[in-house]
Amino acid sequence: MNINTKRQVRIIAYFFLICLLGCQDDSDPSTITVERYVELLKKGEYDADQLPEFSSHDIPALLAYSNENQSIKDFPVNTLSSSLTSECRLGMFVLWTIESIRARAINSKYLFRTFPSQNPVVENKVDFEWIEQSDAVHAAVAESYSDWWESNKNKDFDMFKEIDPLAKTEYRWH
Repeated sequence: MNINTKRQVRIIAYFFLICLLGCQDDSDPSTITVERYVELLKKGEYDADQLPEFSSHDIPALLAYSNENQSIKDFPVNTLSSSLTSECRLGMFVLWTIESIRARAINSKYLFRTFPSQNPVVENKVDFEWIEQSDAVHAAVAESYSDWWESNKNKDFDMFKEIDPLAKTEYRWH
């Protein structure tokens, strides 16, 4: 192989390496960041069929979006549900994502793939009746997750992952 051919091979190899590094899919649920996830949800462009594989380290970043009222329509759904939710508040969906982290950590009996429950809505935990997903309900759920995190964030996640953030409310995930 002459010098020019070697140089051409190196240039082609560098070109492919740059393409591989620069063209990574930043919406892959196993590698996506919280910020990218929320951005894609807001744009209706999150097209994965599951929730991201976030960890407890991502909870503070997710909580920053917990009060977002923007309505989203394109998001992954649990196909086991007989009543699929077609629209959801971004904040409630983010809280459901946090619940996914907790559900995976405790191997919840309600977990299906990465979904912590059937839908990203809450219902009455006593009689399982549908509750209007109002501003007040959203605020109460967001506050309960925030309180749960703030009360425990300095502990190892294994020490409080079993604590249900909604335990002191009248709600549970549907």
